[in-house]
Amino acid sequence: MATTTTKTETLVGKRIRRREDPRLITGTATYVEDIKMPGMHYAAIVRSPHAAAKIRSIDTSKAAAHPGVAAVFVGKDVAGVGPVPCGASLPGLRVPHHSILATDRVYFVGHPVAVVVATDRYIAADAADLVEIDWDVTQAVADPEKALASGAPAVHPEWPDNKAFDFHQEHGEIDKAFAEADVVVKQRITSQRLIPTAMETRGVVAEWRAADRALTLYTSTQIPHLVRTLVAMMLGLEENRLRVVAPEVGGGFGSKLNVYAEEALMGFVSMKIGKPVKWIESRRENFLTTIHGRGHVDYYEIAAKKDGTILGIKLKIIQDLGAYHQLLTPAIPTLSVLMMPGLYRTQNIRADIVGVFTNCVPTDAYRGAGRPEATHGIERMVDMLAAELKMDPAEIRLKNFVHKDEFPFPTATGLTYDSGDYAAPLKKAMDLAGYDKLRAEQAEARKQGKLMGIGISTYGEICALGPSPATPAGGWESATVKIEPTGKVTVMTGASPHGQGEETTFAQVAADELGVDIDDILVLHGDTSIVQYGIGTFGSRGTAVGGTAMYFALQELKAKLKKFGAMMLNSDDVTLANGQCVCNKTGAAKSIAEMAAASYRAMALPPNTQPGMVSTYFWEPPNFTFPFGAHLVVTDIDKDTGAISIRRYIAVDDCGNLLNPLIVDGQVHGGVAQGLGQALWEQAVYDDNGQLVTGELTDYVVPRAHMMPWIESSHTITPTPVNPLGVKGVGEAGTIGCSPAVVNSVVDALSPLGVKHIDMPMTPEKIWNLVKGAH
Repeated sequence: MATTTTKTETLVGKRIRRREDPRLITGTATYVEDIKMPGMHYAAIVRSPHAAAKIRSIDTSKAAAHPGVAAVFVGKDVAGVGPVPCGASLPGLRVPHHSILATDRVYFVGHPVAVVVATDRYIAADAADLVEIDWDVTQAVADPEKALASGAPAVHPEWPDNKAFDFHQEHGEIDKAFAEADVVVKQRITSQRLIPTAMETRGVVAEWRAADRALTLYTSTQIPHLVRTLVAMMLGLEENRLRVVAPEVGGGFGSKLNVYAEEALMGFVSMKIGKPVKWIESRRENFLTTIHGRGHVDYYEIAAKKDGTILGIKLKIIQDLGAYHQLLTPAIPTLSVLMMPGLYRTQNIRADIVGVFTNCVPTDAYRGAGRPEATHGIERMVDMLAAELKMDPAEIRLKNFVHKDEFPFPTATGLTYDSGDYAAPLKKAMDLAGYDKLRAEQAEARKQGKLMGIGISTYGEICALGPSPATPAGGWESATVKIEPTGKVTVMTGASPHGQGEETTFAQVAADELGVDIDDILVLHGDTSIVQYGIGTFGSRGTAVGGTAMYFALQELKAKLKKFGAMMLNSDDVTLANGQCVCNKTGAAKSIAEMAAASYRAMALPPNTQPGMVSTYFWEPPNFTFPFGAHLVVTDIDKDTGAISIRRYIAVDDCGNLLNPLIVDGQVHGGVAQGLGQALWEQAVYDDNGQLVTGELTDYVVPRAHMMPWIESSHTITPTPVNPLGVKGVGEAGTIGCSPAVVNSVVDALSPLGVKHIDMPMTPEKIWNLVKGAH
């Protein structure tokens, strides 16, 4: 019998615990490593120990003869497989041909050279050590500014230098703005390389079924449908013969917004040996070969009047691209240019990007992807401008904000900010902190020789990526909502959640729209043989774009339910609410389960209506969304050790309407943790020979639980007009707002010592040297 539990309570806006968590915290979720198949083979990849070298010869005979080894493949064996794809395009962009296995040369440490396949992973690893390679080691370059210098070693000898592209953007009367300025502040600011360090490294299981000519690829990815399209093209396999499944993904942060060589390589291996094959990345491999983030050297200039009015901004970005392009490598710094004005009204900008090849692993999208770099730069410059003019940093921001009655606001970089009240979160953060009292306390502390700092960051970000013309692979998203014959509801989203909580928030929205119990709703994603084509999860787009597609699919279903309800109740005057269709004249009602059952039985159908209760919707957003907020940080510095203590961390974020405040706070907290990592501890360090010095967690410091401050989260709410849910996105907000607030606070603490700027990470050693250098 068809039954559906109706409800009257509204769920959107409630702090509901994530429905996906029980399987995660009980260890019953399925990750790539958990997949086991009869006849499974295991792959170990032989990688280059050199950052730059020619391959004279490769001898695989000992490895191939090792007991238990099924096959060994080298570059010449995969010559028919297409290169790793780059989806970004810029005028004059140089794109190296990056094969899935190196052939004649390597250009970064970790470059894959051969793959050994065996019946046991330990046999594969032992046999990989037996592959003998005769190397002709050449000179490497790991620093982007050194790579630009005349006479620098060429990362790719087919080009005369290491410049991959130049990019220029300009608006307004920038030269006039600087000529008329009362003050100009200049600063070199770095945003160091970071290693994303997802809890789960990458992994792939490939299974080729020769009888069906069908390949199944289980991979830890954020973009399963795009992986299917691109890997099929690389392998020369019909796309409809390839199934991609993203099982549970243990963290991505943008590093799994990619198509990697190993995904095509495992497909190739399985097709060759006719057996399922598994490859799981070690942590060392993860640090060496999964993309890194950031990698900026920025040269800023900001011009202003003596009253603090910002007149113009100049920016030159030197972007360390690494050795080749991953999917979005060249596009990431262009996002920094788009957001370089921050929340400020100035219409005069000039930006130049120089993309530089180095003998390092590529950089690409990492939580925030270009926007943390932009926010860090402009927020540091505004603080330095305030110090130069002896203005309060809050005052100068309030003076230059876009006014709340100016939206939609056209920016100097060609965007249109959707909605905002930028002063509101800053004023709320100041109120929560007791800002005036803190400044008075700071003044007293300085009299006592103590180093106390107060830092502010006000950020805006471009989210809900985005309108298709502005994206490399389409900016729309899809959803299918299906009411089963028994009345249960299945949502299939083309987004690919991996920690963002959409299994919960999408169920909340669907429950409210249909008036059914949340336990009657199942949200599916990540399997290309089940879910209609989708774009994926990145750029804070999962709910703002994917959730909107679901919302419109729900509206179509509601209209169809009303048609069936009207037919079954023999009345055109009906209302759909609380999980049933009610005749407004008689009060008679039909439940959603009854209407769904009638739609599949199809004994009678409303005019011009198909059987079944399914709707699929592809939604194209008309604009990006632009969340914003203010973070305020209070720090104390230990003069004797250089240790930084965060006394208070206040985050006031405006991400539009809050579907689930509990999940929103969790997203902010996670983002802040990664922002603190960059501000205080994390840095990928290469030596002059291109060797990754910070290649293990023993050397690369990520924040642990005991290192985190208490985060005081609050919100203002400014709905976006871009989508009917009014949501803007929040997955990257904490990361974007964090680092400049922390650095501004520490610089403020050290300003009595003459310190004007500190590059990240602000390690105790660096701070100790600054303190001692001032005495």
